[in-house]
This record gives sequence, structure tokens and C-alpha cells, in this order.
Amino acid sequence: MCGIVGLFVGCSALAYCPRKALAPAGAPPAAGAEPVAGAGPITGAGPASGFAPGAGTDGEQADVSYSSPFGRWSERATVRRSPRRELSAPSSDASRYFSPELVPVARHPLIAELRPELFDTVLVQHLYRYLDFTAKLETLVVNRTALGIAQGSVGVELPEEMRFDAYKIYCDEAYHALFSVDLMRQVRDTTGIAPVLPEQPYFLRRLEEIQQELPPHTRALAELLFVTVSETLISASLAELPVDGEIVPAVRETIRDHAADEGRHHVYFAAFLRYLWAALDPAARREAALLVPRLIAAFLQPDTDAVRTELLGYGLTRDDAEQVLAEVYDETTVAAHTRATAKRTISYFVALDVLDDPMVEHEFRAYGLL
Repeated sequence: MCGIVGLFVGCSALAYCPRKALAPAGAPPAAGAEPVAGAGPITGAGPASGFAPGAGTDGEQADVSYSSPFGRWSERATVRRSPRRELSAPSSDASRYFSPELVPVARHPLIAELRPELFDTVLVQHLYRYLDFTAKLETLVVNRTALGIAQGSVGVELPEEMRFDAYKIYCDEAYHALFSVDLMRQVRDTTGIAPVLPEQPYFLRRLEEIQQELPPHTRALAELLFVTVSETLISASLAELPVDGEIVPAVRETIRDHAADEGRHHVYFAAFLRYLWAALDPAARREAALLVPRLIAAFLQPDTDAVRTELLGYGLTRDDAEQVLAEVYDETTVAAHTRATAKRTISYFVALDVLDDPMVEHEFRAYGLL
């Protein structure tokens, strides 16, 4: 996945446990299977209704083909070739832990006028949010789905090569979580700035809320779609940051490593979406299409609650904090960012003719995606 594009709203640089979550309800565990501890708060209730290999009409299943983007994974994956990114103290006053151009609140006058050490803390806290989001998204959601795909438990018939590639994604994402937590610890120890993070990442809270509103048979499908959406919402920020020469090398190189892997994941999940769609009957397709705008919003909308808490911690009054949020994350800016960032992802659903359904088109427009 691209990593928290929702953190970069307004940036000037912006261009499962498968057995538990997706196995049939009431089915006995596989022989020798043990309950998976700590599977996380997201739980499915059996495969979504409408899942059936080849359920698509007019021979759609036969029309789907797969070309692996992981042909040279053993040589190119960062988990195989990249060294540990070790942090050293910034070499000059110009060196920063995150680019101010990619931290929306940093450009607001009330924040830009903070004393230098507090302004630097704003940048460090944004880095912490990026790293924490990455680690938790990869481990709590994406790798649950990757494991389900690899083990064939998501209710979608896939080529053997595609299931095997899911193991590579699983390795990549686990490594992304590891190097994110590693870098966060290094930054904390080097700067003495403690991370100020919510107990539950906002994407997880939003996904849970969406799933709780759905009938049980649709919740597993919602998670599959969420992972597909998140893995294809590639942020230009992820590509822009590594070339910023003022960013300390370890941060720049870590994000460059992440971006290199996520390009392959994007291609993979764009292909997976076609297989998923071919496995759904018409009713399930409509359910899925109506969910997509909400899932895009869940991933891209900024976490204003967390930013508000951070701003108050810098000594801003509540009125000043609300002013910063209102002016940085105004409705027009957020809508434009969401539309621009989601353009490629939306195009994949358009290619599946989802907008031929007037109700679906209305939902996309209601979320400002068209």
C-alpha cells in the first residue's frame, strides 16, 4: 500500500486471519488448525454472499488474465536487497525529519510562527503518524488479506502464480511494518521527542464503523475491497519525498524503499480486483460498488481529531487549533485532494462498468469522486 495518503491532504507536492475472518460461518477448523491469537478487532462473518468462482456473466472469468509484477522480486524487493536504514543526527540546521511541504499544518501561519524547536516537533510528529499508520495498516489489515489470498480462503478463484505472489506481498508488508517501527524508535531516541499517537489508527476505526453498519455477509467483502482500494491509492507524496535533499537520509531512503515495493503491489491489486469482480454475482457487485466511495473516504480523509490533540499540545488555544484545522482541511481542499488521489483507483472501477448503475454513480458523486 502507498501509506497514509490521508495525511497529505492539501500538500503542494501532491500530484486477515483468513480462517477466522473469511472461512464459512460455522465450518469446523481445518485439521490441526489452532485458533489465531490477536487476530485484531476486524472480524468477518463468513464469505460475502455472491462469492462464487465464475459467477460473472458472459464468460468474464475466462477473460481475466494475470501477468505477475514480481518476476524479479528476489532481486528487487527491499526485504531482500536493502540494508537497515540507520539514523544519524541531522548534519545541519537545514536537515529535517519530514518535508514541511508535505505537512499541511506546517504551512499555516500559526504553526510556521512557532519557535523553531516546536516547528521541528510538528515535522517529527507527522513522521511518527506516517510510520505508525504504515506499520498498523500492513499488519492489521493488508497482511490478513494477503494471507487469505495466498491460502485460497477469500472465496476468489485465482491462478496459482497469483496466490504465490501474495506470499511475497506478505513478506514485503511485514518488512514495511518492521522498518517503520525501527525508524520510529530511532527518531524517538535521537530527538527525545515522544510520539503522540491515537490508541487506534483512524483508518481502522473507520473501517470498523463501516463494517458494523453492514450485514454480516458483506463484512469480509468490505475488507477485501478496502485492501484493494488502499493498495491502489498511490500517493505522489511517497514518490516526491525521497528527492527532498533536506530530509535526513534514513527517512528519505525508508520511504523510497516503501515506494519501490508499493508500485508492484499496486499492479497486483489492480489485477486482483478483476478476479474479485468476476467472482461476484450481480447483486454482490452492486453492494461492492456502493461501498467503494465510503472506503476511499475512510482511507483519504485526514485524521483531524489526532491533529487537534497535537496542536493543543503545542500551546495553541482551542480556538486557534480549530482555525488551523478549518483553514488547512477546508472542504474544497479535502475534496480536490481526494478526487486527485483516487483518480487511478476510480478508473479501475469505471473499467468494470460500475457507473452504469445510476445508484452507484450517485454515490460516487455524493462523495465528490466524479
